[in-house]
Amino acid sequence: MEFSHKPVLLNETINSLAIKPNGIYLDGTAGGGGHSSEILKRLDGGKLICVDQDPDAIETLKNRFAENKNVTIVQSNFSEIPTIIENLGIPSLDGVLLDIGVSSHQLDTAERGFSYHTDAPLDMRMSQSGTTAADLVNTLPFNELVHILSAYGEEKFAKNIARAIERERQKEPITTTLQLAEIVKEAYPAAKRHDKHPARKTFQALRIAVNGELDRLSEGLDNAFSSLSLGGRLAVITFHSLEDRMVKQRMSKWCEGCTCPKDFPICVCGKTPDAKLITRKPVEASEQELNENLRSRSAKLRCCEKIKKKGFFSEK
Repeated sequence: MEFSHKPVLLNETINSLAIKPNGIYLDGTAGGGGHSSEILKRLDGGKLICVDQDPDAIETLKNRFAENKNVTIVQSNFSEIPTIIENLGIPSLDGVLLDIGVSSHQLDTAERGFSYHTDAPLDMRMSQSGTTAADLVNTLPFNELVHILSAYGEEKFAKNIARAIERERQKEPITTTLQLAEIVKEAYPAAKRHDKHPARKTFQALRIAVNGELDRLSEGLDNAFSSLSLGGRLAVITFHSLEDRMVKQRMSKWCEGCTCPKDFPICVCGKTPDAKLITRKPVEASEQELNENLRSRSAKLRCCEKIKKKGFFSEK
């Protein structure tokens, strides 16, 4: 099946990476290869590693870049970057791109179970293996359901929805997307059902839980940054506040210098920044892109550059 995905913030992302023609780059969420193909256009002697955990994406990437000897395709999660480059004999990277979240292909392929607009098995697995969303809604205790909906979906009516799920699954297993969407809709206060689709936050929360997205993002950020060469850049595109908050906080931590109290006359902690911000504020879609691609409306790009080698001494 063709893996179609229109890359968001394409020019802004590629520009933020400041690609060197002979550099080594890794697209950790390569998908249909939209961002990857633009990176390749700027390479002359350099290398690109395309990583994705979705088998559909891997098949598309192999077909798209079959004739390009500068591309290596790896089926894995971006959180495994150190292992990936070690296996390839690559010591470090000049740039890493992470485009976080569900792809257009995954949303538009009904049988993958990501969308509440069409009826399909309640799946939501990006890797197409492991625990499904149906497994979670049919087996998790009430308190765990509430936690997932509250923490990952920021759902105000998490308890109402969890109670409704408990009640309905006692009658019959919840196995399809529209079955769950209807349960959520009925659990929502009537006055709130017309703001946005009532199931939106529930589906987001379950998708994050099924794929361990926030854990993988946390691991992936640290591992991507540690794999950069001096001067290497990490660019991350996020689509909701939980992801963006994590990226913002992690990059701020890397960019933090002296932590001595302000009334100290001189620095005694010796702490210097590991990175510098390339984007002081998140880059968002232009008016033109918003008109052409509705899925860009919540996208935010952040980028930082590694300026210090980890260890006792910094490279000059």
